[in-house]
Amino acid sequence: MTHAPDRPANRLASASSPYLLQHAHNPVDWYEWGDEAFQAARERDVPIFLSVGYATCYWCHVMERESFESEATAAVMNDRFVCIKLDREQRPDVDDLYMAATQIMTGHGGWPMSVFLEPGALRPFYCGTYFPPVSRHNLPSFEQVLTAMSEAWRDDRDKVLKQATAVADAVTEQLGSTPAGAIIGAETVQQTVGTLLRIADDNLGGFSHAPKFPQPVYLDLLLDVRRDADGPTRQAIDRVARLTLDQMMIGGMHDQLAAGFHRYSVDATWTVPHFEKMLYDNAQLASTYAAAARLYSDDQYTRTALRTAEWIRRAMTLPGGGFASAIDAEVNAREGQHCLWSPDEVRAVLDDDDAQFAIDCFGLDAEPNLQDPHHPDDAPRHVLRLRERPDAAANRLGLEPDAYLARVDRVSQRLLELRRRRPQPTIDDKAIASWNGLAIAALADVAELTRDSDTLQAAAIAAEFVRRELVENGPSALSLHVRRSTRAGVTDTAGFLEDAACVAIGLIRLWQVSRSLGTEPGDSLETAERIIVGALDRFVDPENSRPFDSPADAADLFVRGGSTYDGAMPSGASHLLRALVLLADATANQRWLDEAQRILVALSGRIAESPVATVNSVRTLYELIRQGRDVEGSLRSQGIEAPMPDQVPPAEELPEIAIYADSERVQLTTEAPAAIDVRLVIPEGHHIIVPSSDADDLVQALRIDVLAESGVAVFADYPSGDPLDLPGFDRPARVLHGEVDITVMLERREAPEGLSPTRPVLAVWYQLCTETECLPPTVRELDVAIDLVDT
Repeated sequence: MTHAPDRPANRLASASSPYLLQHAHNPVDWYEWGDEAFQAARERDVPIFLSVGYATCYWCHVMERESFESEATAAVMNDRFVCIKLDREQRPDVDDLYMAATQIMTGHGGWPMSVFLEPGALRPFYCGTYFPPVSRHNLPSFEQVLTAMSEAWRDDRDKVLKQATAVADAVTEQLGSTPAGAIIGAETVQQTVGTLLRIADDNLGGFSHAPKFPQPVYLDLLLDVRRDADGPTRQAIDRVARLTLDQMMIGGMHDQLAAGFHRYSVDATWTVPHFEKMLYDNAQLASTYAAAARLYSDDQYTRTALRTAEWIRRAMTLPGGGFASAIDAEVNAREGQHCLWSPDEVRAVLDDDDAQFAIDCFGLDAEPNLQDPHHPDDAPRHVLRLRERPDAAANRLGLEPDAYLARVDRVSQRLLELRRRRPQPTIDDKAIASWNGLAIAALADVAELTRDSDTLQAAAIAAEFVRRELVENGPSALSLHVRRSTRAGVTDTAGFLEDAACVAIGLIRLWQVSRSLGTEPGDSLETAERIIVGALDRFVDPENSRPFDSPADAADLFVRGGSTYDGAMPSGASHLLRALVLLADATANQRWLDEAQRILVALSGRIAESPVATVNSVRTLYELIRQGRDVEGSLRSQGIEAPMPDQVPPAEELPEIAIYADSERVQLTTEAPAAIDVRLVIPEGHHIIVPSSDADDLVQALRIDVLAESGVAVFADYPSGDPLDLPGFDRPARVLHGEVDITVMLERREAPEGLSPTRPVLAVWYQLCTETECLPPTVRELDVAIDLVDT
């Protein structure tokens, strides 16, 4: 997305990020994240408004058009705030920090992320995502939010700072704390696999209902475990993995003409995508399909892996051989406009026989599958998808598979030529180190599968680009550091743990595959080893082996975070674990397995808490177990005797709330909400705080919601409660005690931009208190299955 420079440029005109450059002619007096902005806010004694997004984010574009290009809105922003624009892809550590605050404060997250900070310690006191220009859909207008935050800072400073302290403390607890160690081992792997098989969609593949995200880290673990699984487990994995791989492969999320995968599918059938294409998605999916092709000897998976690798080489290669970050979702302010078709457009470019073949192949004889919800006056169009696997289609048409695919390729090329004459989306042309590392590994994986020398050569050229542009000497001759990104010859921002780990993975895989194919491997392995030495020095605590995302000297963070969550982009910690295992295999040096085992021990508490959320780390745990490493023994030798995650007994010494729901399973359609009645039985002598607009943040108020973004909105009819004077509260608190009945309404909703939804899990947040003390905050899952059903 680009804007004509019809206004004077602001400070962002000198930025290296394409996302920031998109805002260089806004009337907003934007600053980049850094000391200049912080000092300006402190001198003016005004809050900071932090807007976080990325170049290919659709709703980021929308909020810019609606608000940041408005002279009136910009005047309010400039007068009352110091405004900062941040590219989340350049500073993932800052993004993680304030996304955690946003999710804690609102229960969801996404981009654009809109956060208000006090200027002293940069702690957040109010968080949100997209705000419209006028109030709608229960969202205040952006100007209403700006006014409210400015007035709160001016008139109620103490309360604002108290709120900032509470939110920062919660973020610190979530990102900065290290749970006590727990025993993890083979049972942890079994539990993780069992959960993935249980939450999988048995009809359409994937691990959620609409919207559907590819989640290759889930598939990677299943494919790894399948090698050694017993008969029933193997059959269950085959059913889930192959159904998901097949449905993604034939769906509209997979670009059937140009190859490559779009970000995710907005529906349950993998048909209509969110049209941006990310390098990290395609790199991971190329590797996953290559692994599946080897495991199942499936030619269609090989074809998909190779076409995805070819798309990376063709569409994403930058001058010098590195890879760009992403391709935008929109053209002419319409999402996916360049990818949509009508039968008449197909007939206009193909002869009658080929046109009829294409119409049958891509499902164009059905009703159009996309009506742009943001532009209802636009005519409905088709996203191209296959009706079935190509081998099944060939059999249906009485053709040999090779002949069928040759014809598909021929008509696709003709259609693609027409598509390329349409207005094209913009490309975020910065090269991010970690994403390039994943792409190098993916090309090596595909080259190993196909023995294609061109693919391997592209990986080698990209590796040389990364070493030349993004790798620098460390403090010792044995270490190297990796920078975050480069664009147009400008390299800025120190790298993060994921950058070092992913680049090392790419270089190790390049070395391994080069040797296996009889090609000179060069010094890739030595470079990778020096990068790992630098990463262990910069990002891993020498006392307890806990990995952090940022170096210890990062001065612009109020807490040093160490994420373990493996989402669309797995955590830096999990990538480091994989890099260490690969390095040990390549060098036969046990030191690296020892390092991996120590880090797993440090992460064991987090893995035990949420094995599916740390699935990429569980994958390394499985690999170490396969190699005969005694992870459980290492934990026990340190005095850790906590039982396995699925055997943890309740803490009987603490009083507990009894929670009952009147339904074990509900169906939620796009047209009708569902209702659940929940009863809480609070033990005698205790109470919980009622949620309210003026509730004090020192205590967790009652909240019933989904655990993570899942396309479900939750509305609870909370009782008003009874007033009670409590220490630390400015006014009487409203509390609940005894038996409490609450009606909970569930509704379908569109997922926030950029967030990966999960299967809906309903939970209750609360903090049980007496009149003199409070127990730790608690989250309890409700045993209610929520089925999302399209009507």
